[in-house]
Amino acid sequence: MIVEIAILAMVAAFLGLRLYSVLGRRAEQEEEIVHNGFDRADDQGRVPPSPTAVEEAPRLERPITGFPPAIEQGLREIAGSDRRFDLLAFLDGAKGAYEMVLEAFWRGDKEELKELCDDDVYASFATAIDAREEAGHTLDNKLIRIEDTTVHSAMLDGQIARIAVRFVSDIAAVTRDKDENVIAGSLDDAVESRDIWTFSRDVRSNDPAWLLDETDEG
Repeated sequence: MIVEIAILAMVAAFLGLRLYSVLGRRAEQEEEIVHNGFDRADDQGRVPPSPTAVEEAPRLERPITGFPPAIEQGLREIAGSDRRFDLLAFLDGAKGAYEMVLEAFWRGDKEELKELCDDDVYASFATAIDAREEAGHTLDNKLIRIEDTTVHSAMLDGQIARIAVRFVSDIAAVTRDKDENVIAGSLDDAVESRDIWTFSRDVRSNDPAWLLDETDEG
């Protein structure tokens, strides 16, 4: 009986080692695939550079279809010059940037605006904030929802990629005076806002971040 138990224990140990070796190798392979195939965005919606192995992988062209010819050509030129460019990830990041820029402007946060905008756009926002503060006014605005996010135009200007995005959103806007009295707007009635914001990036840069470099009503 003791001999049989010993033999069974040896067989179980052998099978355990075999199972561990197979699962161990599989787990290591799966971990490597996940690590090399996807990078999470940071707190500001900026996606870090992908590893070289991912940059050299075949690009999925499916998202860059269904646009007017000029837009599609611009997107393909950008994708051809920037192997890390992904349209769906860009639109998701642009949507996040739209929200962050609006909220930073409403609360008068110049430091955050400086990180998200180029010099000209930042100067415009800063001037408006200064005028608002001088008048003793504050904004109590709220972005209710973003109804639609679409590519309005796209082009590669030398090494500078520029993509204009049209945002359709509902915003509740209130302006208060220095005594917190409402002097304009209402939080009960959201107003549809249509904006076209252009984001730019030097495709030669190691910094994957896009900057807001133009704002228009759309």
